[in-house]
Amino acid sequence: MFLSLVAALGNPGREYESTRHNLGWVVLDAFAKKHGLEWKRSPQFEAEVARWDTGTLPTRWLLKPRTFMNASGRSVAAMARFYKVEPAAIVAVYDDLTIDLGLVKVSVTGSAGGHNGVASLLAQIGDGFARYRLGIGPKSPAQMELSDFVLGKFTPEQQITVTQKLDHYVSGLELLLSRGTEPAMNQLNRRDPK
Repeated sequence: MFLSLVAALGNPGREYESTRHNLGWVVLDAFAKKHGLEWKRSPQFEAEVARWDTGTLPTRWLLKPRTFMNASGRSVAAMARFYKVEPAAIVAVYDDLTIDLGLVKVSVTGSAGGHNGVASLLAQIGDGFARYRLGIGPKSPAQMELSDFVLGKFTPEQQITVTQKLDHYVSGLELLLSRGTEPAMNQLNRRDPK
């Protein structure tokens, strides 16, 4: 399946810019920058959109919903309907608390796992989309409220890890888009991906 719509989940607004919950946006921004893509506001899809034409492949779309995390699915579903994109051709890029910081996992099915953005996607487009999950765990301190943790900013040490891993995050997404879910899972889901 040609993956034609890449949606990164996050929250709009300056106060959310460097929070753990916006790591998907950070990675997709870095991806767009590497490929020379330009973001444009799209009121129609309640999003920022970038068009990616490589010349040899069909057009791909990059999407950052501006709906806030809990309503991400509304924006993704609107674009998917407009361009007739099936769930199996969609990639969601988002933070995952169950994965250690610095690691990436690719999956295709499963529950929302407490992630409101993923829950919104499941409600609006159904299951079957590829998931590019960026580790932000473990939650520390353990007794901290989940919402406080994901909406909190990375510590200086964690921010160094994110910065050092950014190329890995981008190349992993490139692998997923160029080779598909199975090869990406085989390579990226190991604890020590090479």
